[in-house]
Amino acid sequence: MPGAAPDDSREIALRLKGARRVVGIDEVGRGPLAGPVTAAAVCLDPDDIPEGLRDSKELAAPRRVELAAAITARAEVCIAHATVEEIDALNILGAADLAMCRAIQGLSAPPCHALIDGNRLPRGLTCPGEAVVGGDGLCLSIAAASIVAKVARDGLMAELAREWPGYGWETNMGYGTSAHRAALQDLGVSPYHRRSFAPVRNILYQEK
Repeated sequence: MPGAAPDDSREIALRLKGARRVVGIDEVGRGPLAGPVTAAAVCLDPDDIPEGLRDSKELAAPRRVELAAAITARAEVCIAHATVEEIDALNILGAADLAMCRAIQGLSAPPCHALIDGNRLPRGLTCPGEAVVGGDGLCLSIAAASIVAKVARDGLMAELAREWPGYGWETNMGYGTSAHRAALQDLGVSPYHRRSFAPVRNILYQEK
């Protein structure tokens, strides 16, 4: 069953303290075996917030796409990625931090305060911030960021699936499903697989 809808109580409290630009940040794609990690930064207009914002995981894919379009049309949004090469070089946590910082830096002006999903602030954060555990289900700005990031990454994985067919990325989004792992064994490792992740690394070791 869906949980309670997120609200904007944190944003309101911050604006009352003088924070004019409050931005929600979320990232998706830490767990997959392939593809980038993607982050979104969203600065909602408090007078024009799309209805129905929820944790992206609670929404059907068509509804996520509708809401992502509404958010992009009515709020300031920046989407950023960290590449497979950066994931392998930095580790997934460092790459997620990098993607989130890039999303913030891509906004038209620095935030007064960032609300970030999770239990820690990203390394390299250049503005005041607050980590909110379960924030995509609690905070409207973070929920909006979760929707935008999820739709952007899903779309990118669908594009990569056309370039590299057979792995099922258009449906598994790069996650290590049984079909994806079987395709890895049959087709080998693509340029978009994360070589630092054990299932991919093990196949490369077998090939050697």
